[in-house]
Amino acid sequence: MNPHMTPVHPSADPGTGPATPCASQPALAAALDCNLVVMGVSGCGKSSLAAALSQSMGGFLIEGDDFHSAGNKAKMHAGVALTDEDRAGWLAALGLQLGQRARGTVLSCSALKRAYRATLRAASPGLRFIFLYIDLEHALARVQARAGEHFFHPALVHSQFEALEAPTGEAGVLRLDATQPLSTLCEAARGWLAHQTTEPGHFKDETP
Repeated sequence: MNPHMTPVHPSADPGTGPATPCASQPALAAALDCNLVVMGVSGCGKSSLAAALSQSMGGFLIEGDDFHSAGNKAKMHAGVALTDEDRAGWLAALGLQLGQRARGTVLSCSALKRAYRATLRAASPGLRFIFLYIDLEHALARVQARAGEHFFHPALVHSQFEALEAPTGEAGVLRLDATQPLSTLCEAARGWLAHQTTEPGHFKDETP
């Protein structure tokens, strides 16, 4: 087993509280006939939701941050925003990981731009996305709260919003309010995922 693709062990995330497991639903793993990306800017809570969903499905978690090169991590730690070129190898590596399994894998990845999502979709046909929407104020507060525990510098939060091309209107995307409790996000995600094999992929917005 790839060391970065393992049975999930949830961790806490500022703003969402402890990443308690989603209620167990054995049927969900069978219903999830695809791979899934939990996406959004830094601080949206994508790692916590991806971990909780993976545990409830008995599936595999890919933590996108683990696949950044040492050079990329050094740049982000120094407060230098990554370029498309910096992210190219990272996205290629994530695509290879997704391609190893046709279904049941959950990836946490910012996937900020349409081109980035296209790269991941090409590697995993039928890929679904959960977009955790959050405003700048809340994202910045969360990232500042974890300063010293993560290589991402709080000064980069603004650049994430500048780079973000929201997946509004893209097929197979669920948009959720990232400030909702983790249990609420899990319930909404599970309900949506359970219908992905019986309904055509479409964009769904469950933010207020």
